[in-house]
Amino acid sequence: IFGRMARASLFASSLFLRARPTFSVPRQTLFTSPIVNGGGIGLRKHIDTDRNNESTPFEFTAENYKKVKEIRAKYPSNYQDGATIPLLHLAQEQVGWLPLTAMQKVAKILSIPNIRVYETATFYTMFLREPVGKHVVGVCMTTPCMLCDSQSIYKAISNHLGIGFGETTADEKFTLLELECLGACANAPMMSVGDDYYEDLTPETAVKVIEAFKNGEKPKPGPQNGKRRVAEPSGGKTSLFDDPVPPPLRTDGAL
Repeated sequence: IFGRMARASLFASSLFLRARPTFSVPRQTLFTSPIVNGGGIGLRKHIDTDRNNESTPFEFTAENYKKVKEIRAKYPSNYQDGATIPLLHLAQEQVGWLPLTAMQKVAKILSIPNIRVYETATFYTMFLREPVGKHVVGVCMTTPCMLCDSQSIYKAISNHLGIGFGETTADEKFTLLELECLGACANAPMMSVGDDYYEDLTPETAVKVIEAFKNGEKPKPGPQNGKRRVAEPSGGKTSLFDDPVPPPLRTDGAL
């Protein structure tokens, strides 16, 4: 009896599935960028190129070796690997990007396996593991900037320079990167050029900033709409019109 009931139930289910109407869900086209687009520029694994392989020359300068010594002195002898990130930054500042041999040099200095340095360099997008242009332009594409139309900022810069995310201009002056949350959400949309932030952008002001760098100038960082001072409310201040009252301090000299 139970066997017949089970077969009947399966038969009814099959009829129901065959009788169900089919629905066609329209495919939504999302904004996408190339696979090679982030701060590290390249894939997470290393691929030898003519400019970046185990034969690429790298050596810290004498001045930077002094800085290496100062950095290492900040870490106990049994935690020297803590200096990995500062030394990688130092190497990148010297070259402009981070070649494979620079990572290997850091590993040798700290007496740690190469893979430990590779793991760090591939995790953080601020390490540029392929050659880049003189000016590294990073457009923030995280949610707050997206909601403020950061796509239009990217498209304006891309059309102006003739490159997309992860690419460098033929004259090697500009590299364009897609970055995630640069921490200036109150001033969205924004971009970075090197270590400086350019905020409250429009497609026109973004191109104006790029043109200034192209002409050898350095535009003033910060809001580009001429209406805001750093991250003050876009409609003007609503509070804190006077200097804040300092906290009370003891005057008996006991502190």
